[in-house]
This record gives sequence, structure tokens and C-alpha cells, in this order.
Amino acid sequence: MKADMPSPPETLPSYGIIEKADDVTHIVLRAMAGAPNARLREVMAAFVHHLHAFAREVRLTQDEYDFAVDFLNRIGNATTDTHNEGMLFADAVGFSTLVVLMNNGGKGPTETAAALLGPFWRDYSPVTPNGGSIVRSPTSGPELFANLRVTDPDGRPIQGVEVDVWHSSPAGFYENQDPDQADMNLRGRFYTDENGKFWFRSVKPACYPVPTDGPVGELLRAQDRHPYRPAHLHFLGFKPGYQTLITQVFVDDDEHLESDVVFGVTKDLIGHYLRHNADETPPAPDVKAPWYTLEYSLCMQPGEAKRPVAPIK
Repeated sequence: MKADMPSPPETLPSYGIIEKADDVTHIVLRAMAGAPNARLREVMAAFVHHLHAFAREVRLTQDEYDFAVDFLNRIGNATTDTHNEGMLFADAVGFSTLVVLMNNGGKGPTETAAALLGPFWRDYSPVTPNGGSIVRSPTSGPELFANLRVTDPDGRPIQGVEVDVWHSSPAGFYENQDPDQADMNLRGRFYTDENGKFWFRSVKPACYPVPTDGPVGELLRAQDRHPYRPAHLHFLGFKPGYQTLITQVFVDDDEHLESDVVFGVTKDLIGHYLRHNADETPPAPDVKAPWYTLEYSLCMQPGEAKRPVAPIK
């Protein structure tokens, strides 16, 4: 026996001999029933039940099984330091949004519903003073001035919340997808003041397609679905003593609000991006019309602060 081979138990378990297809599920469940972790037992038992029931319901063929396993392998192979195909797949089948809403109630536990983290969040974006710009390289598009406030469920301001902001460019790319953008362009980290406020300058985001050069793009084409997300800003609020808030605020005039490829739009997350024209005084002398403002309130629930793992570096 090789040195790294585990020793067999003194008493071998008995799960049963498979004689027909109907035996498989019960025997697999018996094999898993000894897991010491109760939650693992519960989750894996339900997973096996539903997975096996799915195969029976659709009468899964061997070719379809082989294709599915290859599809999962290709999702793994398509995931890199700068792109998370696994998260994109979970988003594209609505699984991410379902889990978010299940864990935050029908409308979220606060006035601001939680939303998808998405596959493009990077940790450690540059700390930026309130009122500063997150435009770090030439980025065409109408100017946006965003003013936000963070409160608790009773409407009291929360000071010192660390808020990550990130969004795509008007050309429809996050900076890690676009060699023409500087590193960390359209990303910034802010801290709320004594009134729970933070504010910044950027450009109005635009709708964009999710990456379609991998297995998820293949799935979308097979289902005759477009790959577009409506324009939005991402926010991640973090402060000890409060549940981490991950949310998005969508542009209210975007044509893809009702057909978001990752099913991330909820009513609470649609913001009012107010257009201003040349007959109005801009907030800075170098601003050209049209320009936009966004006023929005975020609400954080008391609880455990837990920073998510960034899907990309």
C-alpha cells in the first residue's frame, strides 16, 4: 500500500448493492448520512434528491450528461483572475438573485434591497475623499454627480461606513476588461460623514453585455437571449456592527430594465438619474450639459459585518 493511501476502517460500511436505477438515490444517501456536520448532511441530501429527480424527470440521455459535465469543466477553465465564469453562470440562470432575495426577504430586510455582488468587484479600490472623482483616465460620457446617504432601519445616519463604488464605462466595459482604461478607473472607496452621507463625481454608466466568449455566452445564444445588463452603479457598504450591504442602483430610463440578462433588477433598486440641461448651473465650472445627478438612500441592518471574497483580483 502506498504511504499516502488512507488506512481502511476496521469495520467497512454497508450501503447496499445497486440492482436497478431506482436503487441509486437511496444508496447514495445512505453513504452520505454519516457526515458529522448536520448542515452538510441536510444540504447534500436535498441536492442528491433534486439532482437525481431532475435526471429522471427529463430522462437525461448519456450524450446530454456528457455535454453537461463538459460544460461545467469549461466554466472552470474559463475562470481566471480577471473573469469569474462560474459566478456569471449562476447569475445568468437567476440562481444568484434567488439566493440574495431568500437571504434578505422579499424586499430585503431594510429599505434598500440587497443585490448581486456581480463578477467584477475588486477589493482595495482607491480611498477617495467625498466629492472626489472616480474617473481615473479619460472617459467620455455625460457627467454624474451622486449624493447618497446611509442610515439604519430607523432612519438614523451611520457615520464611518466604508462604501465601495464601481461601475462600467459609458462604452460598456469595466476597467479590467478594457486596456484603454487606467487601473481602478470608475472605482472608489468612500467613508460616510457624521450625517451618513458620501458623494462623488463620475460619468453616467451605460448598459453593457456580459462576456459571451465562454460557456455562458453559448447558453444565451442557445436560448435566444440577449446578453445585456441595464446601466447601474454598484455599492458595497461595510462597517462592524452592521450586515454588509451589497446593492446596485439602476438607471431609470434604461431599455433593459425588464430584460436584465442576470435578473438583478428589483423595484427598490431603480434610481432617479436626473438629467440637467444647458439652462441650469452645473455643480462645477468644467461641466458641460447634459449632466446628471443621483440622490439615493441606502439602509444597513444591524448584524455581523462580513466582507465578501472578491470574484476577481
